[in-house]
Amino acid sequence: MAELGSKGVTAGKIASNVQKKLTRAQEKVLQKLGKADETKDEQFEQCVQNFNKQLSEGTRLQKDLRTYLASVKAMHEASKKLTECLQEVYEPDWPGRDDTNKIAENNDLLWTDFHQKLVDQALLTMDTYLGQFPDIKSRIAKRGRKLVDYDSARHHFEALQTAKKKDETKIAKAEEELVKAQKVFEEMNVDLQEELPSLWNSRVGFYVNTFQSIAGLEENFHKEMSKLNQNLHDVLLGLDKQYSGNAFPVKAQPSDSTPAKANKSPSPPPDGSPITSPETKTVNHELEPSTLEAPGASIPKSPSQTSLPAVVVETFPATVNGTVEGGASSERADMPPGFLFKVQAMHDYTATDSDELQLKAGDVVLVIPFENPEEQDEGWLMGVKESDWIQHKELDQCRGVFPENFTERVQ
Repeated sequence: MAELGSKGVTAGKIASNVQKKLTRAQEKVLQKLGKADETKDEQFEQCVQNFNKQLSEGTRLQKDLRTYLASVKAMHEASKKLTECLQEVYEPDWPGRDDTNKIAENNDLLWTDFHQKLVDQALLTMDTYLGQFPDIKSRIAKRGRKLVDYDSARHHFEALQTAKKKDETKIAKAEEELVKAQKVFEEMNVDLQEELPSLWNSRVGFYVNTFQSIAGLEENFHKEMSKLNQNLHDVLLGLDKQYSGNAFPVKAQPSDSTPAKANKSPSPPPDGSPITSPETKTVNHELEPSTLEAPGASIPKSPSQTSLPAVVVETFPATVNGTVEGGASSERADMPPGFLFKVQAMHDYTATDSDELQLKAGDVVLVIPFENPEEQDEGWLMGVKESDWIQHKELDQCRGVFPENFTERVQ
């Protein structure tokens, strides 16, 4: 019996909720058609607009702060690898070996401390600040539903009062429902009327505290990092003085006529051999002096008096992975529409939004243009992972944006 009673109560609640939804839907239709008046509160509507703007700004700030933290972490990893490289090449018998190890250790600790303090003093504060919005947003929506219930009860009561045949019992019940609906609405309305302006005004102090914290942490970080860099400079200066006789030859830069890469000049090979362009190969067939002189002939006074063989310059088409560059059009035929170039992820990137790509170090991304160039934020690219494109040939589901500074251009 108790179980049957419980099922009856549940069924009754469901029926009541369904009836409320139908009544609200009918009331909204009548209001849109102009057949029923709607209670308006312009001051509250302005508060709601401010609330939505504040939520949008806070969400954007949170996203950009997470991107900033990811960049700090990436810089930490890059700095750590650089100092590890210095430790490996710094030979044990060189002066300042222990100092370089200590500097590398302090460098790592400084980056770790900087990142952690940014999380504690900025990101967690941001999460707490945004944590209050979902509850208020749901209460605003609930207030809107209760306002519709109030208008509906008011219209029902007025209709019974103006009817030709008045039913006092129905009028009394309608009046009771109207008072009840008005009370529920006004209680929620009063609370929100107090909270929304207070929340709106709090944004100023929050923004000030957040950016002051970030600025202060950056200032201290760069001060301490500057000291470490000065210490490293002094250590290397001491090394230079001890080995001052071994001068490092500075190679001449290529002339303006030398074809340049589109993106950046390649690093010199480890063996110190000069960099050659992949597009042009120069063959110098200049003969040795001994082959130019006949036996017993005198040395010319001027180079112009000797007819030397001309320098032959042979130009070959550039090849990439064995493919002639002239065939680029055929190579791009299997690329996404509007394909620009390729990049490779140097670090992992965790997507923080549905329109972003999740990257792992080593992933190759095919960069494509934004459909609307005005939507492109500075430092962000649009692309599709090469593996996804090869497998699906579908842009709508695979493409996304990603931070450019997490990648390196490879084509």
